[in-house]
Amino acid sequence: MTGRLINILILALAVCVPAQSSLGQADNASGRPEPAVRSDDDAAQTTEKPGIPSIGDLMTVVDKATSSETEGKDWSTPVKLVIIFTGLAILPSLLVMMTSFTRIVIVLSFVRRALTTQTIPPTIAIMGLALFLTLYTMAPTFSKINEVGVRPYLADEIDFAAAGRRAGDCMKEFMLRQSRKADLALFVQMAKAEPPANGMELGMHIVVPAFVISEFRTAFEIGCLLFIPFLLIDMVIASVLLSAGMMLLPPVMISLPFKLILFVLVDGWGLLAKSLSMGFK
Repeated sequence: MTGRLINILILALAVCVPAQSSLGQADNASGRPEPAVRSDDDAAQTTEKPGIPSIGDLMTVVDKATSSETEGKDWSTPVKLVIIFTGLAILPSLLVMMTSFTRIVIVLSFVRRALTTQTIPPTIAIMGLALFLTLYTMAPTFSKINEVGVRPYLADEIDFAAAGRRAGDCMKEFMLRQSRKADLALFVQMAKAEPPANGMELGMHIVVPAFVISEFRTAFEIGCLLFIPFLLIDMVIASVLLSAGMMLLPPVMISLPFKLILFVLVDGWGLLAKSLSMGFK
């Protein structure tokens, strides 16, 4: 029952993402080139490939899932309402724990700490940048969820539970690609479960904490590497001030402009965004 609820909540997370092609990775996810010009016959025969689910899809899913019509063993309307609104309530937790948000926000916080700018950029700007970088990096996964889960459900090809299960499998596949084998083996051992032949057979209660621990480790490794050049600047400035007899002058006050100039000259924000986006498999 727990795994089923998690799958349904993942489907709710997917349909709450803003729409379409502002996220570059969502377009032409298969890697095949799109023809520049199409004839009318080609356009009629070619179906549009679904991108990231839109707000309209969310409203349609909620309306369809909470309708009074129930067939067979499908869940009743009150139960569906409870699941959907519970999913909307814990969407922030799902965003943090099951997407690339964790790694991105930790690295951005390390950068601000290494620059010693205290509250610049402000926390809300850091969180906003991390959120939109998360949407960018997760665009292929959300597009796949829309293709295999949301669209078939809206077309009455599958029921709500099956759509949630497919969405959960897409998220599990993403998390398994980022998780280290050692972390997965650790939680499998702690759960006293048999190691499966295929990682997709693992439950969410094993995959999610292993994914989070792996993201923490990767983010701290990146943060450590980011600290090194700024630490060298601090050491050089402190040595110069000590040699000049300016022991009462805080080295941070002198080194801050040099660190800012270095970060701007190497296009630090652009390199950081590119590295974070391309760092996910």
